[in-house]
Amino acid sequence: MTDDPAGAAGDDERVADWPVALSGVTESVVTTLGPNGRWNAAALGLFAGDPVTARTWGNTRTKRNFHRRGEGYVQFVDDPVVFTDAALSRYEVDEPILGEANAWARVTAESIETGTDDGTEWEQWTLEPVDSTVVRTEVPTIDRGFAAVVEATVAASRLGVDGYDESTLRDRLAHYASVVDRAGGPREREALERVREHSNW
Repeated sequence: MTDDPAGAAGDDERVADWPVALSGVTESVVTTLGPNGRWNAAALGLFAGDPVTARTWGNTRTKRNFHRRGEGYVQFVDDPVVFTDAALSRYEVDEPILGEANAWARVTAESIETGTDDGTEWEQWTLEPVDSTVVRTEVPTIDRGFAAVVEATVAASRLGVDGYDESTLRDRLAHYASVVDRAGGPREREALERVREHSNW
């Protein structure tokens, strides 16, 4: 697959549907092409609506690549280790679509609003799918351990950030760790260790 496997987003006349139904805030992994020719993978919360929106916080690679390229690949994964690495580490790959993606959508990204919250700059984006694919279909299950890992990545990403109480965040992390210990499987436990490795926890 080339750096731009489907051509420039602006050249694609057809508009695709999202490959999955979105509601509330759906956690995803987005890959965006960086100036080094590699694809940066990062966690991205999708706010359901018409259009779907997302918010980047700080001067992240996702934000810079959205400005540079105006597009990315939103992917839906159920591997907690992959999600954790994308959420908390510099995670770069050679191809835009992860092998762990159950479904993906190539999207255009347009900035619609900027602001500051407790000293951290944020930017709001609309995401419009121009191509999408369901890679595999599985019966969904509810995994409390995976849910706890997701919440742990959120808490860990806020450690040391103005506007968040450090003690409260660490109490939350301890609670999420106890949930993973009780209800998680091997991948969830490995993911929690990645949270520790990638953060100041």
